[in-house]
Amino acid sequence: MQSVEEFLAYTIKLEQDAASRFGQLADAMDASGNREVGKLFHRLSNASRAHLNEARARSGFREIPVMEPRDFMWPDEESPESAAIWAADPLIGRRQALEVALAAETAGLEYYRNIFVTTTDPEIKMLARQFVDEESGHVTALQKSLAI
Repeated sequence: MQSVEEFLAYTIKLEQDAASRFGQLADAMDASGNREVGKLFHRLSNASRAHLNEARARSGFREIPVMEPRDFMWPDEESPESAAIWAADPLIGRRQALEVALAAETAGLEYYRNIFVTTTDPEIKMLARQFVDEESGHVTALQKSLAI
């Protein structure tokens, strides 16, 4: 990351993608009558929207660069928290849905953790640490849900 503005542009895109994907999965579950899993995906979509709003609020007065989807350089093909699209399978069970969610949240956590560890910019480090803490909470909650 070269600047706080770039970090926030990536964060906004990551959270937009996560909210959108979890929303798509929730809609697919609702349409198929898989209400329990639909509720889980709706909750995760709403959490991503909350993070998106936080990232936008943190951008405040800053001029966030406008980037095209092809401009983002992610560790994999999609942004880290984009849950696996195969989870739209109407027969997916609660456990499988939790595993998909855990994989997405863990990828987001690792993404922010990597930025935290590698950046030399103190402001980016502070922001990345906040997102590491938030994502750690999500990962822990999903792990607990899987243990039940």
